[in-house]
Amino acid sequence: MLSLSSHSLAVAPDGTVWAWGSNAGGLLGDGTTLTRSLPVQVPGLTDVVSVSAGEGHSLALREDGTVWAWGSNNYGQLGDGTTVARYSPTQVLGLPDVVAVSAGSGFSLVLRADGTVWAWGANSLGQLGDGTTTYRRISPAQVSGLTDVVAISAGTNHSLALREDGTVWAWGYNASGKLGDGTTSQRLTPVRVVGLMDVVSLSANTNHSMALRADGTVWAWGGNSYGQLGDGTQQSRSSPVQAVGLTDVVAVSAGVLHSLALREDGSVWAWGGNSYGQLGDGTTLRRLSPARVEGVAQVVALAAHLDSLVLRKDGTVWAWGTNDGGELGTGTDESRPPKPVVQLTSAVSLAAGGGYSLALRADGSVWSWGVGHLGLREEGEEVDPYTPAPVAGLTEVKALSAYHHALALREDGTVWAWGQNTFGELGDGTRSPFRSSPVLVPGVTEVKALAAGFGFSLVLREDGTVMSWGSNVYRQLGHGDPGNDNVPPALVEDLTGVVALSAGGEHSLALREDGTVWAWGSNAYGQVAGEFDWLLQFVPGQVPGLSGVTAVAAGYSHSLALREDGTVWAWGDNSYGQLGNGTTGWFQNIPEQVPGLTDVVAISSLGWHSLALRADGTVWTWGYDVLSQAGTRALHLAPVQVPGLTGVVALSAGSAHSLVLRGDGTAVGWGHNSQGELGNGESNRHLTPARTLLPCRFTGMPSWEHRASAQGRCQASP
Repeated sequence: MLSLSSHSLAVAPDGTVWAWGSNAGGLLGDGTTLTRSLPVQVPGLTDVVSVSAGEGHSLALREDGTVWAWGSNNYGQLGDGTTVARYSPTQVLGLPDVVAVSAGSGFSLVLRADGTVWAWGANSLGQLGDGTTTYRRISPAQVSGLTDVVAISAGTNHSLALREDGTVWAWGYNASGKLGDGTTSQRLTPVRVVGLMDVVSLSANTNHSMALRADGTVWAWGGNSYGQLGDGTQQSRSSPVQAVGLTDVVAVSAGVLHSLALREDGSVWAWGGNSYGQLGDGTTLRRLSPARVEGVAQVVALAAHLDSLVLRKDGTVWAWGTNDGGELGTGTDESRPPKPVVQLTSAVSLAAGGGYSLALRADGSVWSWGVGHLGLREEGEEVDPYTPAPVAGLTEVKALSAYHHALALREDGTVWAWGQNTFGELGDGTRSPFRSSPVLVPGVTEVKALAAGFGFSLVLREDGTVMSWGSNVYRQLGHGDPGNDNVPPALVEDLTGVVALSAGGEHSLALREDGTVWAWGSNAYGQVAGEFDWLLQFVPGQVPGLSGVTAVAAGYSHSLALREDGTVWAWGDNSYGQLGNGTTGWFQNIPEQVPGLTDVVAISSLGWHSLALRADGTVWTWGYDVLSQAGTRALHLAPVQVPGLTGVVALSAGSAHSLVLRGDGTAVGWGHNSQGELGNGESNRHLTPARTLLPCRFTGMPSWEHRASAQGRCQASP
């Protein structure tokens, strides 16, 4: 469920609330007044089912029927008996059994389970509907004479209610006739909107009101100076008029200066003011009658304020219009044209490559971001490298690996590859410099794991054997003639019983079922280990002194092993402290324990830094950090904890950035970002973790109200 004003609110699958945009007066509820262009969690709120963003405050409804509020409180709109602003949520007093909330400008409305409406806060224009103009700062008051109400909507200074019989009732300020009673007289108690029946939903905003009838037609009344009523004129109306040319509509939303409608076919139609680009047509020209918004389809819900939000059938949320306060949640200040927003959820694994990143979602789709993989989009599609998008043509994927090329393993055991192919690392028999879309690796079947190295690829088959292809200059393939590139897929010699593998810059690692580690390829830095040839190890040899190993990770020129007792062991190049032993040095050819690390459950390395995940969900890192991939800008000769990260379940180290997957299915990254590899909508380097922008999915069919609020919950699986 989402809500949007100059700030935005979202309800996560676990019932927590996330906020972003303007934070004046504590609008975001995070205990600060800092503007946020990316979501932050509202602390202390759980089991929330809906939210609403007002002009200066926010409301949240919990499963137990209680209402919580935060932000400005000069009119008593928070309902806590004071006029003190709250930077974090406080409970509204004396209101049980609430089923819907709506926040206006300085006042609040709620609908209770018994069909009555209650209001509090500013009331100089009668917007509380209690027959007075007295502010309600101490406790909510019941709206006079209203029963059997099924929906509510608070405008800036007027209010709407929909009753079970399909009639609409309005009260408050009546400039331009926005109460729809045929007059412009202020009303302190509800009056019926004339000529309207069989209404199924409604929406109110600053100066006009909208209603959707059961026959799919749209009706509007009030101010029309920008054409927001959609009747082809700019004449204000004190009673409802039909929006021209619109049929089969299933949802409407009134913005400040414009209007939106959703048709049964999933198309979105917009009209009215367009000075902020809120009509989504790439211009700032107003429209007096509805026109289709191009570039968005299969929409299931929508909302409007000074901007527009739509929810698509695939679970992605798209936004356009004003973004001065970061309310679009894209991580940038761009406003046009429509672009996807919100974080990636339902991710099950990540792969950080060189200048790009990959995420595998629970539905088997693969998402990519970063300049390094611009070609991964549909042909002819406009590319935004800073925002994740699905890799075309890949479905039913269950594993990923990335270097300067990418590998994907499908459920049927086949392997697909794309990206750099200078050395034949895609395995399709060519050396085309780059493939922008996945190709099948021929002759490779029954695969259960894969690893992409620098110019070469490894896969583990169901029978415990390993196949490899691509560059063999350093004998990293374990077969074929040294010095060759574009070597076709073949079995690694004399290697069976393998359960895991990892590919480095010039060497390869394999973990056998007996807990031993085997290595081959370049040994210039001791990364293969032991008394092997100091230049090349042609065939797999056992790494001495290691037993009980459960995972391996190959950096560019160093190696890591995780033992079943939770300790990490390292060997090879230590020029940047990537062995984590408190020193720097040329090499180390015998594995030694990384001091100070216990209870480790996962490890990762790709370039010259290392990552470890502990059982408590914290992440630790060491090695090269000039590009901030370890969270600072210094060498770390021993492991340090990445600040602010908890609840992590998986990790992936890129060449100059790092990614982790949290238990809620969201991805977080830090480090180098000039190519958009963090996927947070920008290109700035991040010294601390930043959440990756990716779409989430919603259960059911959301019904959205004013200021982009949606009934429905974002879930972590499709």
